[in-house]
Amino acid sequence: MRILIVGNGGREHALLWKLKRDAPNAEFFATRPNGGMAAHCQPVALAPTDVEALSGWAAAHRVDLTVVGPEAPLASGIVDRFRAKGLPVFGPTKAAARIEASKAFAKDLMRGAGVPTAEYRTFTNLEGAEAFIRERGAPIVVKASGLAAGKGAVVCPTVEEALTAVRSMLGELEFGEAGREIVIEECMQGEELSVFAVTDGAHCVILVPAQDHKRVGDGDTGPNTGGMGAYAPVSLATPELIERAHAQVFAPTLAALAKEGAPFTGLLYAGLMLTPDGIRVVEFNCRFGDPETQVVLPLLESSLLELIATVAEGGSLAGRRARQRAGAAVTTVVAAGGYPGTYEKGRSIDIPLGLERDDLIVFHAGTELRDGRLVTAGGRVLAVTALADTFPRAADESRAAAARIAFEGAFHRTDIGWRERARLETT
Repeated sequence: MRILIVGNGGREHALLWKLKRDAPNAEFFATRPNGGMAAHCQPVALAPTDVEALSGWAAAHRVDLTVVGPEAPLASGIVDRFRAKGLPVFGPTKAAARIEASKAFAKDLMRGAGVPTAEYRTFTNLEGAEAFIRERGAPIVVKASGLAAGKGAVVCPTVEEALTAVRSMLGELEFGEAGREIVIEECMQGEELSVFAVTDGAHCVILVPAQDHKRVGDGDTGPNTGGMGAYAPVSLATPELIERAHAQVFAPTLAALAKEGAPFTGLLYAGLMLTPDGIRVVEFNCRFGDPETQVVLPLLESSLLELIATVAEGGSLAGRRARQRAGAAVTTVVAAGGYPGTYEKGRSIDIPLGLERDDLIVFHAGTELRDGRLVTAGGRVLAVTALADTFPRAADESRAAAARIAFEGAFHRTDIGWRERARLETT
């Protein structure tokens, strides 16, 4: 079997890691693989967003399955192009990927389908947005409607901060085209939960829920990032809560997309807020999340390949379930100094020999091999995942291993899973 992975970040390294365990004899390819992926696949010298060239390459090399990691190629229609060539591909069409590519579309879809979410308004003009903020007051959330690499949502405690956010998006185009339309919504209170569902458009296989840590500093301080760590499972995510998420969120959303003529196949990721009034959707993603994938997949005992191949080939997931291993997983992101702002690349990375083992995995994100040396090539450089029989052990081992990785400017959060630890200490 020949499998192409589109993308080269931490999420894609985790996908490669899991799929190789599901199919050790398969032949793997990846687009411009990072320094950790390179030894485990054959490189394809094409950008993940080069949809036309990738579809031609996959056809010429008789690829049996393509798995698309990042949102940008999905939003650009890579699945449509592959399907037009008769190539099995895992991911949603361009029309279905709007659920992430346009927050305005997603919010309107949820409102029409009765999916619980925050109250909101959308704007394309600065004056209207400013007037709404002054009328509504704070705290309030301002979001770029388009794709902004996980950094387009600003939680604003004050009216002045909200006005600054909308001016930077609509006035100064801080996020480019992604911010030409914005969503302003109420600030929900509660804990967030990341829930992944592999879906054929009608049926879901829900994987173990995780909790991400978006802010750059300990205690959830500082600016939002693409994610500084994650853990799974989450004790708040009881079987009853997951059943409610399926009934209130996944099922009506999939039905609404099908009614729109855009049935969603692939991985639908719901970011949920557990509020005092129940589950509410923060946002949807049209692909695996990063760094949640780095804890969800190591806990998946059953075959991921069987699920995604079934979806890619047009089959049904009716009656399918995922089998999770016991214990917990925690991943700690090691980032480059200055992230999520300006940071330097090309710093030599030292990962101690013997650090990695069966229950300690270093997933590469922003790395590359340069003249035989492993160097930094991004803001989030590595994600260090530890597996253990208990959450506290997994958290301690992930943090300790992250501290042993060295490059100039390296830093990491030391409190991944702090809410879970607090819950366990009070029970």
